[in-house]
Amino acid sequence: MIKAVLFDLDGTLLPMSEKTFTEGYFKMLCKKLAPLGYEPETLVKTIWTGTKAMVNNDGKKTNEQVFWETFASIYGTEKLKDRAVFEDFYANDFNGSKIFCGENPQAKEIIEYVKDKGIKIVLATNPLFPNFAMIVRAGFLGLNEDDFDYVSGYENSHYAKPNPKYYLEVLETNGLKADEVVYFANNKTEDYDPATSVGIKTLLIKGEGLTLEEVKTVLD
Repeated sequence: MIKAVLFDLDGTLLPMSEKTFTEGYFKMLCKKLAPLGYEPETLVKTIWTGTKAMVNNDGKKTNEQVFWETFASIYGTEKLKDRAVFEDFYANDFNGSKIFCGENPQAKEIIEYVKDKGIKIVLATNPLFPNFAMIVRAGFLGLNEDDFDYVSGYENSHYAKPNPKYYLEVLETNGLKADEVVYFANNKTEDYDPATSVGIKTLLIKGEGLTLEEVKTVLD
């Protein structure tokens, strides 16, 4: 019996080119931080270093802790005072990154369809951003926090894709077993391979955005 549906966000519910999106939003972030003295090249390199640290997280700390410790190791602990500006960016300015994403008019229908079946909905996207940043991006699809029973973000995650332990943590946190969920995703290396390795039934989407038909084929 399916108790929960796990949805990847980037490239699955939300069509996008990761390269286009990342380059676009980095420019926005650098512009936001420039008045505080952050040089773009160093800032971007630092974010990538922090991202790599989260991907390699061994589970002893949250991804949030790992990222900001990495940030402080590069810029110094005194620059942690600027964290509020970063968070303001992700809560507000980040909305502008919608222009770097595609559209999926069926996303809202998909979520409503699963809700109507009484099945738990989990946004299992790579937890490399703050939780509220995930909600901002879900908003590009007309979705909001209430549409999900659980959203993985860097605050509540101790691992990241493609580590299979990321998927095990999502299951454990939500009181689920692998054979009680189905996962819709788009990336074989980050999604399909590690998720199936822990027993999660995973379906890779065929096009540039998940369709209602693909979901119905599994849940009907």
